[in-house]
Amino acid sequence: MSTARGRSLVIESPGQHRLVQREIPVPGPGEVLVRVAAAGICMSDREVYDGHRDAAYVRYPVVPGHEWSGTVEAVGAGVDPALVGRRTVAEGFRACGVCERCRCGETSLCTGGYAETGFTEPGAFADHLTVPARLLHPLDDDADLRAAALLEPSAVIAAAMRAARPRPGERIAVVGAGTLGLLAVQLLSAASPAELAVIDPRVARGEQALGFGASECHSPEEAEALHGRFDLVVETAGAPSTAASSCLLARRGGRVVLTGMFTPGAIGIDPVHLSLSQLEIRSVFGASSAAWSDAVRAFGLGLLDPAPLITHEFPLERFGEAIALVGGGDPKTGKVLLRP
Repeated sequence: MSTARGRSLVIESPGQHRLVQREIPVPGPGEVLVRVAAAGICMSDREVYDGHRDAAYVRYPVVPGHEWSGTVEAVGAGVDPALVGRRTVAEGFRACGVCERCRCGETSLCTGGYAETGFTEPGAFADHLTVPARLLHPLDDDADLRAAALLEPSAVIAAAMRAARPRPGERIAVVGAGTLGLLAVQLLSAASPAELAVIDPRVARGEQALGFGASECHSPEEAEALHGRFDLVVETAGAPSTAASSCLLARRGGRVVLTGMFTPGAIGIDPVHLSLSQLEIRSVFGASSAAWSDAVRAFGLGLLDPAPLITHEFPLERFGEAIALVGGGDPKTGKVLLRP
């Protein structure tokens, strides 16, 4: 057994973390060992650290890190040795692969029980992690691993695109200009919309969205004049009011896709408006294997470039500073990375 040691950032319990030295794990049958290049911190990680994540979706102590990229260093029994040296990302959900939903290709709806890298399984806030080889999505040899760490949120947006079915010439709105919103703008702009509006109270984020392909940006107050205008509305903010307000932006017979993570007490969707307007509403939680493939393909083609979203990078030793930035309210803070 290997005696080499690596570092892992462990959240023992809410508000308590420490950097530990552990033996580098040995990949078991069907697994690969990945050396982490970069790992993104998102609001879900902040919720884990603060103790605000639903208890059914986290298991303490935990090594967080579900947004990551790296290079395969070793493979376990039954895994193609040609993967060694490949740059890669991997799906986070440990879908069972045999339940009805998995067999239908809806791996993000697996009924085999919740398990996800960085929440119930050791994640990428570490020098190394092991993952099932079947979850890998290998990248091009020259792929930018710094940018590739954002392919997990990109896969969520790719899942939203599958649900949204954008068509050329449509009027489209994106509610929220955070990481998910700006990634959505990139993919939606590739669909040749007639209009691509972004709704966000932060002026700087709206301006950034224009650079990513949006045709206009509005504050939530200004957007009230646009109610009933859009064929498609993609909600990415997860704010208490944005599910309801997104439905008001859609035209009668329009489509609304909700990707934000809402908390209890959020404003509900008016069922009278919903039925009279004949809206089609879909929600997205995570991403299926197919959506991951879409995101990786778009990244390889250059249709998706997450690199401009990254504003801060920290070593593992400065995790405390990094997590404080996430959700801290500074509009200049975009995606925060850990670089083991």
